[in-house]
Amino acid sequence: MAGSGFGTLFRITTFGESHGAALGVIVDGCPAGLEISEEEIQAELDKRKPGQSRFTTMRQEGDKVEILSGIFEGKTTGTPICMMVRNQDHHSADYGNIADSFRPGHADYCFTEKYGFRDYRGGGRSSGRETIGRVAAGAIAKKLLASLGIQITAYVRSIGPVVAEKTDLSMIEENALRMPDADAAKAAESYLDGLRSETDSSGALVECRVTGMIPGLGDPVFDKLDALLAGAMMSIGAVKGVEFGDGFAVAAAKGSENNDAFALDENGKPVKVTNHSGGVLGGISDGSDLFMRIAFKPTPSIAQPQKTVKKNPDGTYEEEEMVIHGRHDPIIAPRAVPVVEAMAALVLADAVLKNLSSKMDGIKTFYGK
Repeated sequence: MAGSGFGTLFRITTFGESHGAALGVIVDGCPAGLEISEEEIQAELDKRKPGQSRFTTMRQEGDKVEILSGIFEGKTTGTPICMMVRNQDHHSADYGNIADSFRPGHADYCFTEKYGFRDYRGGGRSSGRETIGRVAAGAIAKKLLASLGIQITAYVRSIGPVVAEKTDLSMIEENALRMPDADAAKAAESYLDGLRSETDSSGALVECRVTGMIPGLGDPVFDKLDALLAGAMMSIGAVKGVEFGDGFAVAAAKGSENNDAFALDENGKPVKVTNHSGGVLGGISDGSDLFMRIAFKPTPSIAQPQKTVKKNPDGTYEEEEMVIHGRHDPIIAPRAVPVVEAMAALVLADAVLKNLSSKMDGIKTFYGK
């Protein structure tokens, strides 16, 4: 299968299926000497594991990471880092009744057309469990960036009609929905409880902010920083839209309103007065906070009768009505928050390494010339 690798210098390849023996990732290109512990990686995985609340799937997985290579005595060795998480609580029988049917909102039909058959147990490679490898790799990328003073924080801004009006980052891990507003989180819980009673699901908006940004990351043509970040976010299974800074609101703005004026800071260096651009100009980071919003669709696995199509053994098709059974999240976004942070970290870590070759002065300094 093509398309399981991501990145240029800091490169990852994820592997495994939702109901297979294990899932994991190989990270290649991480510099040697980065201090990283199994506990730090596990802490990130714990944020996305199932069974955290009534708003996540009740699949009971510890998602315990096993580091197979590339880290020795708490530091990266410069060789490929292989990390694996074994599946323990997969109920493949839950999917036996849909082996030949195409679930609405899922990739079943597309996989069948592309490969001729599919792993129907939980979606195989299109399952949200594939993101285990991304989050494990992202933990390493986040640690690399933190050593440079770069911090990534994502949270759920809205769930259905409920919008977090406050941005109290200390609240993110204090509620099951990872919203930065305690009042909004309570209102969203009530909204989701209503949807659960109707066997329905909700979409959501996740925001991600990167502070301590270095100006000059990204390349100005096809590898624009915002283009790479948008691609990274769109590679997350349930994402349907990404915007930076003012996003789609710029379509109704005037140039005089949208332009970010420059001024000098207390050290005499250029800084932006506003940040309508979201931290990127011409595809290159400008040093201000990087800011983006990511739209997640409602969980497509809902226990309501839905119309679909079934493929018969003779290759013909017939219409049918199906009800999806199993254990599914009524909302995707809270568990996707660490995935968003991981994908942002992977893009930025790669950009940092690529930027080392952008100036002759930097090359000469590195080699002491």
